[in-house]
Amino acid sequence: MPRRPRRVALLTTPTSYRTAAFLSAAERAGLETLVFTDTPTPLAQQWHSPFAVDFSRPEEAADAICAVLAERPVAAVLPVDDSGTLLAALVATRLGLPQNDPEAALAARDKLIMRQRLHAGGLPIPTFTPYPAALDPATIADQQPYPCVVKPTRLSGSRGVIRADTPADFVAAFQRLQRILLADGVALDQAVVLVETFVPGVEVALEGLLTDGQLHVLALFDKPDPLDGPFFEETIYVTPSRLPPATQQAIAACTERAARSLGLRTGPVHAELRVNEQGPWVIELAGRSIGGLCSTILEFGTGMTLEELILRHAVGDPITSLDRRPDAVGVMMIPIPRAGILRRVEGIPEACAVPGITGVEITAKRNAPLVPLPEGASYLGFIFARADTPDAVEAALREAHRRLRFHISPEIPLLVAPTPAGAAHPA
Repeated sequence: MPRRPRRVALLTTPTSYRTAAFLSAAERAGLETLVFTDTPTPLAQQWHSPFAVDFSRPEEAADAICAVLAERPVAAVLPVDDSGTLLAALVATRLGLPQNDPEAALAARDKLIMRQRLHAGGLPIPTFTPYPAALDPATIADQQPYPCVVKPTRLSGSRGVIRADTPADFVAAFQRLQRILLADGVALDQAVVLVETFVPGVEVALEGLLTDGQLHVLALFDKPDPLDGPFFEETIYVTPSRLPPATQQAIAACTERAARSLGLRTGPVHAELRVNEQGPWVIELAGRSIGGLCSTILEFGTGMTLEELILRHAVGDPITSLDRRPDAVGVMMIPIPRAGILRRVEGIPEACAVPGITGVEITAKRNAPLVPLPEGASYLGFIFARADTPDAVEAALREAHRRLRFHISPEIPLLVAPTPAGAAHPA
């Protein structure tokens, strides 16, 4: 059997938080990388780059990537985040490389297909009904069970996910989601909106790795801030979980069943579940690793990062340990307090001085617009912590956030015609 090349293909986007971490991990693992970037077709054609492909046209993009990989074979094709999961599965399947089946990758990407497969598998999930996105919500508002959640089928990071408690709330939420989809270039007559019953309870996130369908739990995160709506902005993640061992085991078993129902068999999974007196409920299961910069707090074996673990697993390298370091760690995805223009952030040294805080990174750009959920697609930044106990980690994150001061000015509407391209802007 021929030896696999020490090379991997990474599928990413220009704005991904994760690319740098995967590139650094590949270097540590002794792997060469080929990076394919999601690029709209007109730009890709203009640039004439074989590494710029349009992920929204997966079959055409797979043709282009396979043409490159025919000359430069790889041992694995890996998506850096959600946008590349289906394309990675298509390319790997064509090349005979280990990967999830494309239909399974699609099921983990499309919330309607996910719900249908989880329902068929007997998983505990919210009751759901799909509606055409172009529908007038006033015609169905009185039919909904309240409280309910309105959500898109493809957007990531809680974008467009809105709770409604009354028919009036429902109409407003549905119309707001319609505007979000239109702003994203989605034709309403080709889109679906999911309406689900709201599941009360505490929320957790499970980071895992599948090998031949068997799940190894890498980390189980508590989310101590309540996520009850009307929007569902995530803030604090802390691991190890403080839930009882039996509850943690039930969460892991439920996640493995969910992955099996979707058809996922290999690679990283990131699951969101709610837990109440009836046990764990599956909210979402993605066929990729944790988003943002959250993975930087995870360390395995003798210092392996999550990205290095994923890469070594994908190319078949031996992994001495999948066990996480025993101390408690956490991250806060800094919420955007309001819309406007970020002028500056003060208090970073004071936040970093909090015992247990290992770093503060502001990822939003100065003098650039901030857009909160449900329209927004990014965070203001991240705070990282490490301590002896989960309680100490959570307390450190909250205190560090309290010391930060965000100066945000209102965004001024454009009252004059835009300056022509190439012309000088006024000072």
